[in-house]
Amino acid sequence: MDIPNLNTPVPVINSISPPVSKPIIFIIALLAISLGFWGSRLIPKSNNSIIQLSQNSLITNPETLTNESQLEVGKLYGNLSKAFKDTATGTIEKGSINGEGTHILNRPGGASQRASLTSSVVDLDLFVGKKVEIKGETNASNKTSWLLDVGTIKIVE
Repeated sequence: MDIPNLNTPVPVINSISPPVSKPIIFIIALLAISLGFWGSRLIPKSNNSIIQLSQNSLITNPETLTNESQLEVGKLYGNLSKAFKDTATGTIEKGSINGEGTHILNRPGGASQRASLTSSVVDLDLFVGKKVEIKGETNASNKTSWLLDVGTIKIVE
């Protein structure tokens, strides 16, 4: 004896949308890339790294300096075409740490806080013995804890 099937079949509705054709995907990708490219060119960037100077600070081209008597407290010497993210304050002395750098920045905190300095922009010999605030770019070094390429320098005292 057969047992009758009392369940009625439920119609299955296909909820999956038809696949998107490859040309449409290509057009969307091309449109997104071109909008991103032109949007980055037309919309001005906000530049938070612009160096803002007070009215008393002046920018001096380091190549025009010939001796220490031309240096003034509060003036900014160096390259402003590039914004530097690393900043340190201390007194500059001639020498190197483990053969790294041409000068040393003595900072508060003792010998562990000293930084080796190099610069292709500013003549650091002019600032020996002066308390300065420097901005530059950190370089990798195995011989010293901090090797800083000086971009701008400002005499504090």
